[in-house]
Amino acid sequence: MSVEPLQAAGPVTYGQLVPVTVHFDDLDALGMLHNSRYPLLAERAWAEYWHGFGFGFDGDWAAAGDMCNVIKEMKVSYERPVTSAGHYAVHLWVERLGRTGLTYGFRLCSADGAETHARGHRVLVRLDPQALRPTPWSDRARTIAADLLRPEQADAAGADAA
Repeated sequence: MSVEPLQAAGPVTYGQLVPVTVHFDDLDALGMLHNSRYPLLAERAWAEYWHGFGFGFDGDWAAAGDMCNVIKEMKVSYERPVTSAGHYAVHLWVERLGRTGLTYGFRLCSADGAETHARGHRVLVRLDPQALRPTPWSDRARTIAADLLRPEQADAAGADAA
């Protein structure tokens, strides 16, 4: 099943809003979204975004292509607790697109993108499935990721190409 990204509106002027759902069992004993669920929701939104372009992983690393990647770093800052189950969104964008690595930013936010609950970034490295060493992203993945570049980063990437 594929979820259509929400239209970037209001406070979201770059990247993509991807709808996510917080379920009752995601809440902790205090009735707040458990801290481990924030990055999980970001991970699911990122996977859903790429799935919409036909990228996926079915257990075969050799056939995974650009989906054969690992997390090198992840940071999450918790800003405002999520205190109820319901519909939210993850705002995704690309901070840096390198030859073999990619840093994306994210915010767990209200469904309309107006209220931020947490923000962070994740660094991914694409791997060669046999050698398990960094390998370049495909041209197709680079094109899709470039569409998510934050405006300041897109300007810098254009200047680098000139």
